[in-house]
Amino acid sequence: MYDFTIVGGGIVGLSVGVALFKKYPNAKVLLLEKEDCFAKHQTGHNSGVIHSGIYYKPRSYKARFAREGSHLMNQFCNEYQIDHEICGKVIVATKKEELPLLEQLYQRGLQNELNINKISAGQLKEIEPHVNGVAAIHVPMAGIVNYKQISEKFAELMVASGGELRLNTFVENIVESDDDVVIETTKGTFHSKLLINCAGLHSDRIAKLAGYITDMKIVPFRGEYYQLKSEKRHLVKNLIYPVPNPKFPFLGVHFTRMIDGSVEAGPNAVLSLKREGYFKKDINVKDMIEVLAYRGFWKLANKHMKEGFEEVIRSLNKAKFVKTLQQLIPEIQERDLVVAPSGVRAQALKPDGSLVDDFHIIIGKKCVHVCNAPSPAATASIRIGMEVVDQLSKKANVR
Repeated sequence: MYDFTIVGGGIVGLSVGVALFKKYPNAKVLLLEKEDCFAKHQTGHNSGVIHSGIYYKPRSYKARFAREGSHLMNQFCNEYQIDHEICGKVIVATKKEELPLLEQLYQRGLQNELNINKISAGQLKEIEPHVNGVAAIHVPMAGIVNYKQISEKFAELMVASGGELRLNTFVENIVESDDDVVIETTKGTFHSKLLINCAGLHSDRIAKLAGYITDMKIVPFRGEYYQLKSEKRHLVKNLIYPVPNPKFPFLGVHFTRMIDGSVEAGPNAVLSLKREGYFKKDINVKDMIEVLAYRGFWKLANKHMKEGFEEVIRSLNKAKFVKTLQQLIPEIQERDLVVAPSGVRAQALKPDGSLVDDFHIIIGKKCVHVCNAPSPAATASIRIGMEVVDQLSKKANVR
């Protein structure tokens, strides 16, 4: 009998494991991961930004956990000598019409207790010489890191504390009773006092296996990226973002310097027809039918038809994608870009077509389900782990 069983070996599941051992050093902890390595999906395809929390609704989980999580992540990297850099980013208004939106974002950042600055076009040029902008917000606490490396360190810490981590183990059924949770897998059956669902792209399905019918469904969106050729990396010093469209639930195409020195441009956000669909041709019939039969998706698509169509056009037409990039850096040319790996975002969507806008944690009888943890979940992972353990402590009977 295990005290705790975690389903999902991404950065959130592994962070929960580390947090459990901090509170319950003698606990028996099991982590189940269906893949052959940790952090293979959302975490392993992450752009590596340490977010500040500027975009999110004040007092929301995302706002608080991104702000607190970025500090915790920085401390963790310093403690374990993991490469990272607090390089800062700029959020740029490229035309006067965007200035009111920039001001609204600045005020939100202040509400979220961030030490940010409004800067002029001249000051922007000092930070990012090649950027076109009439004004910007400078966010000095934003940074970059490799989240897969963080995840591997979390796994190492779990093993050192006595945790049992099993790869290639697919969960097939979950039976929750008053006494325990029975987890049936492809590698045997496990009994646990409590279960924590951190399955990311499959979190709604794991919740359903455990008998929890949520009012949401995970809809996968593929983020498509290009990479600047090495001789053009000098055009981007650190992190460059546009002012986000408040009517569209994504941040827009931006430039990200990675911890290895490469520079990504993107993402273009399009519906994925497979929950783990990193290529345009990836299709899973079950996943596709689930999305296309879900009225929440069609309500979302109808609401954002214009923006969604533009995303599809940019996905199919590199020249259109480059034109969007040129709004921020006019010097960028189509020949300067090569295709980079894509990522998939697990976004929870309600039947009315609204996105679940915050991290969503469902507390069950013997289970805790982390059912919506898209960006900035990697930044906030340590803080999310602490929150899950706090919630569990009300139920745990562990020494």
